[in-house]
Amino acid sequence: MKKAFNLVLVGGGSTWTPGLLKAMCKRQGSFPIARLVMFDVNAERQRVIGEYAKLLFAEEYPELDFTYTTDKDIAFSDMDFVLCQMRTGGYEMREQDEKIPLSMGVIGQETCGPGGFAYGMRSIRDMIEMVNDVRERSPEAWILNYTNPAAIVADALKHEFPEDDKILNICDQPVNLLRSYGRLLDMNPDEFDPVYFGLNHFGWFTHLYDQKGVDHAPRLKAHIAEHGFIPVDAEQRDQSWLDTYAAVADMLRDFPDYLPNTYLQYYLYPEYKLSKLDASYTRANEVMDGREKRVFDECRQAVAEGTTKNATVIHNDAHGDMIVELAEAIAFNQKRKFIVILQNNGLVENLDDDVMVEVAAEIGINGPRPYGVGKIPTFYKGMIEQQFAYERLTVEAWFEGSYTKALMALTMNRTVVDARKARKVLDALIEANKDFWPELK
Repeated sequence: MKKAFNLVLVGGGSTWTPGLLKAMCKRQGSFPIARLVMFDVNAERQRVIGEYAKLLFAEEYPELDFTYTTDKDIAFSDMDFVLCQMRTGGYEMREQDEKIPLSMGVIGQETCGPGGFAYGMRSIRDMIEMVNDVRERSPEAWILNYTNPAAIVADALKHEFPEDDKILNICDQPVNLLRSYGRLLDMNPDEFDPVYFGLNHFGWFTHLYDQKGVDHAPRLKAHIAEHGFIPVDAEQRDQSWLDTYAAVADMLRDFPDYLPNTYLQYYLYPEYKLSKLDASYTRANEVMDGREKRVFDECRQAVAEGTTKNATVIHNDAHGDMIVELAEAIAFNQKRKFIVILQNNGLVENLDDDVMVEVAAEIGINGPRPYGVGKIPTFYKGMIEQQFAYERLTVEAWFEGSYTKALMALTMNRTVVDARKARKVLDALIEANKDFWPELK
């Protein structure tokens, strides 16, 4: 019989939680869980998801010991894995992240530009606190982090915990792209052997090999050029996400070397993207009125009915599947390939060693064994170095409490560029985030 593990899910009140819980049910045979705790600082929000979870597990995983709590001792004691998806400030602050820059003629987006800067400055404090809380109670637990903006969080955690080799930062966007590639090519995405380099939300697939060593990237690029790019779950996607995926064809037309991460559109076409964003109704509003409302309403409805059988709260299976599969690969030394965020150390030969790059890695019981990609061309190197400079300056601004470093970070970002705009946006974000950020002097 396989060993069963203890897990805690941080951010239990997230709208992504039902999908993650369903992934645990689907994989109970290959990744048994003895005890699962959901933890959130927002008790009422988590309660709705937690009561739904009780029903789900009673129906699909009755032997699982499950609870949800706001108590750190209950949540973090005697754990093998910590799955983290926190959102400091909630959607209310995300809305500010998007609307404040937009009101000043600058892109407002969750993880890109000033919005990502603001979110990152909020996330660092709570992520450091969480790691310390976990290490006090479960010093050997693996911390698998989804918290955004993952690039800034990863750099901050490496700064604060340089010797902690059991923190692994990961994002589901590359696997979402791989699933969509599989659909376009009529192939099983699990059989792809991808080559990828970049930063989080800022990278490129260079090759898309199959199990026989055939590279399908040229065929995929030709398909997108002729037919456009449609995501794997297009029928579930909000219009803003469909517009995001549609931009892939534009990026490939202008820069045909590699298959781009969708978020690159904000950095390559900032003026165009700004013209398409509505300062009065942003993606945060779309989520709150859409997925947020639907997930919580359906969880409440399921509890009222006493069954989850009629609920359709699962959105984007890749999010839940991937992080559970990652834990399973570590637990049972499966040496499976994932795209993860790691310190460069020569993986991209012509980037500095301390850059937090996103690359493919084989994952087993001792963590990641990454695959290097050699030297990259000048254009991509320059793009990455500029973006990483922004990310590093953001982290330094937080640790040093430096207004100047924060201003440098926003000025460096390709969605801003102009220092006067950067100062204006920064001052407004400081006021909005006074309960979350350190004082910047």
